[in-house]
Amino acid sequence: MKLEELCSLEYDINKELKFAELQQGKKRKREVENWLRNVQRKKIEVYGIVQELRDGGVLRHLKLTVQVKKLTGQVTDLVKSGRFPKGLVGCAQESRGYAFLTTKLAGAMFRKNVGKIWDWLMNDGVLIIGVYGMGGVGKTSMLMHIHNMLLKSVTNFDNVFWVTLSQSSSIHKLQCDVAKIVGLDISKENDEKKRAARLSWSLMRRKRCVLFLDDVWNHFPLEKVGIPVRAEGLKLVLTSRSLDVCRRMNCQNSVKVEPLSKEEAWRLFVDNLGQHTTLSPEVTKVARSVAKECAGLPLAVITMARSMRGVEEICEWRHALEELRNTEIRMEEMEMEVLRVLKFSYDHLNDNMVQECFLCCALYPEGFDIDRDVLIESFVDDGLVNGMKSLEAISHIAISMMKRGCQCVAPIDNVEGYYVGSQMVKMHDLVRAMAINIIKVNHHFMVKAGLQLTEIPDEEEWTEDLEKVSLMCNWIHEIPTDISPRCPKLRTLILKHNESLTWISDSFFVHMSALQVLDLSFTDIEVLPKSVADLNTLTALLLTSCKRLKHMPSLAKLQGLVRLDLSFTAITEIPQGLEMLVNLRWLNLYAKNLVSTGKEIAKLTRLQFLILHWWSRKIKVKVEHVSCLRKLETFAANLYNIHHFNAYVKTMHKYGPRSYLLQLDTEESLGRPPWCFFAEVCFSKDAIISNCKITTGETPLVLPLDIQRLKIERCHDIRSLCDVLSLKNASSLKRCEIADCDGQEYLFSSSCSSSCCTSLHNLESVELYSLKSLHILCKENEAVAHTFRPRGAFAYLKYFCIYHCPVIKKLLTPGLLAYLQNLEEITVHNCKSMEEIISVDGIDYESSCGNKSGMANIKAVVVTHSKLVSLSLKHLPELRSICKGLMVCESLQNFRIFECPKLVRLPETTTPVQTLYDSF
Repeated sequence: MKLEELCSLEYDINKELKFAELQQGKKRKREVENWLRNVQRKKIEVYGIVQELRDGGVLRHLKLTVQVKKLTGQVTDLVKSGRFPKGLVGCAQESRGYAFLTTKLAGAMFRKNVGKIWDWLMNDGVLIIGVYGMGGVGKTSMLMHIHNMLLKSVTNFDNVFWVTLSQSSSIHKLQCDVAKIVGLDISKENDEKKRAARLSWSLMRRKRCVLFLDDVWNHFPLEKVGIPVRAEGLKLVLTSRSLDVCRRMNCQNSVKVEPLSKEEAWRLFVDNLGQHTTLSPEVTKVARSVAKECAGLPLAVITMARSMRGVEEICEWRHALEELRNTEIRMEEMEMEVLRVLKFSYDHLNDNMVQECFLCCALYPEGFDIDRDVLIESFVDDGLVNGMKSLEAISHIAISMMKRGCQCVAPIDNVEGYYVGSQMVKMHDLVRAMAINIIKVNHHFMVKAGLQLTEIPDEEEWTEDLEKVSLMCNWIHEIPTDISPRCPKLRTLILKHNESLTWISDSFFVHMSALQVLDLSFTDIEVLPKSVADLNTLTALLLTSCKRLKHMPSLAKLQGLVRLDLSFTAITEIPQGLEMLVNLRWLNLYAKNLVSTGKEIAKLTRLQFLILHWWSRKIKVKVEHVSCLRKLETFAANLYNIHHFNAYVKTMHKYGPRSYLLQLDTEESLGRPPWCFFAEVCFSKDAIISNCKITTGETPLVLPLDIQRLKIERCHDIRSLCDVLSLKNASSLKRCEIADCDGQEYLFSSSCSSSCCTSLHNLESVELYSLKSLHILCKENEAVAHTFRPRGAFAYLKYFCIYHCPVIKKLLTPGLLAYLQNLEEITVHNCKSMEEIISVDGIDYESSCGNKSGMANIKAVVVTHSKLVSLSLKHLPELRSICKGLMVCESLQNFRIFECPKLVRLPETTTPVQTLYDSF
């Protein structure tokens, strides 16, 4: 009870300190720092004695009485001394410069970012900090607050400097600006290098200072300017609209400034309306819509609110809302303050192709989450990144364009290849409005996306000069025969996500002779109109997730087609004429009812991307039909049998794709999806081996040398990973899953560490599912300490998971855990015989309870692990112990325990951890 009182007091003090330091620029007193350190030490002591009281019997309780009384008194004293009647913080130091005039920071995220940047500034290891986000989002305002806090706070920084860059800033101008604020005259020095040297010398004379560079548009070498960023010297904080600029400026830490939430924007809007504006409930509802149209940009919110000060009539508010929603009309001040900035960002791209990529985002509805890969594919379809020889190269060019052209879209990080997993991007509402304005003025587009249309637009709106039309995300039911638009210049038609669209007349496409991209994805059509087969200019035909689509006309005339997507459709046979599409580079046939051996694709020698349904046993590909596709970069399919699988793998070292998913399944009937594995269409270098004889068959299995993820399922002849002989060269393997293999007895053997398993040094994740014979992880694990090397097999393992393995009783030993030195997470669920997680051989916990020598033996066992973060235990009816000895795991953050009724003791740890219980 006393400890709870102390913890509550500690929490309140920390909260008050954070406010005083971040918002008021004050510094905590030394006595407060000492008190907080003493609280941490005492909490550890109390947790330790509480654990002893849990574990010990009555005699042990009596012996601890004196210590308990002593600790209780010490905790009581800490509570009393923590009142601090003279305050927690000292007076702020006199200002060392002139503070900026700032407005109140709005939004929890802004305050959180201030705290984050402040912490980085106080960290000697962080020298360059980047702040990025769209124009008008509040980057400058936030850093002005931090600038003022540094001036007022008691810190180790002697000087704080601020320089605002212009869009046309040069190295010469920046040198002059920085020299001016540090009191250095370099106006008579024309040599850039000498100017940089003098400027660097001047800044290095100052021991510790912070330089703010606001609005950096392009990266530049700091040494070229003469900015000597170094420890115990100068720190740099910069703002930019681009994360790429922050990275190129070598920012060690970067933070994105996000727009305000809807409620935060409304509160800021009301604050800037002023006290003299009174709104009725009806007007308030309209005013909220006006505030929402500013889409969380503080500058736009403030500008709009101030323009509406004193306006109380609902008709005027409705008129303002109508103007805001009309993308061609904007308030003059907002055009000057916000849209001018955004328009400049667009013009500053200085590349027509990048600008076109940016405008592609406006074809999506307002607020639409755009899949990054789909957007990249649209760039390719529109010919914006054509002329490239590989899809990987196209991907990098497209992503570069997105980073440059879509600076107001969520950032795209860690992109290595073409298909790396789904990431969503979103165009800001005001940015989209600006883009729509540009489209209407300078382009011939019709964009009616997400407007809840139930009918196709009237034929009068389909003008002859239209080039792109987006009607996506509406509720159009059908396209009748009386509509046949004359659009001879139309290149792109997007009708996707009209999920109620069941029928399109043949006449609709008759006069679209230049159509290149037709996207009917996510519609409910059952038959593709025959007139589509005559669109010989088509380069992309997209029909993914047309789940009722069964019938396709002949595609023989579409010989210009580059991309064809028939994934998740109901087609049962390869479309007639597919073999004639010799220019096809991208083909997705992930359709579970499709029957094929792949012979129809053998002539498509330009294919770079090929997906076939890999767990449908109706599509089994023979090696001779795909080995001739030597330009493949992405490939997924179920191979015909082990001979065809091995034969294809052997060709991969010379002509193999960069990313692949190879399935081998010997069963003939329709298979079930893999066990919690690769359900997504995004993959890297993967293989799924199902229902095969790996060790007892006539032909040994051959795996790709560069395989990264492996799934072994229902292969009952293997006893361990060591039996998969081709793994001995799989040094790139990062993830391994084994499921439903009845013969699996152990994961690996210490005796085979010198051959097969030592190649698994890069393995990061191991997941075991439903292995009914698994009784131990490491065979002969008493010899592990002698035969395993710390940098050998499993040395980089981070995640270990075991589910539904009914026989295994003991999971790890201290010796084995020591060699799993990078393990961060252990998950053990539904293992009905599991008794111990970390087993200490030779010590019986039940017999040692209350036995002095037995308890001493337990105490003598110390399990040390420096990176373990999480331990999740669920549905383990026989679990009695996690670890009998002392666990030294400073990184451990929480235990998760659910339905472990016999677990009577938690392990002792050197630091307290969060424990989540259900039945315990």
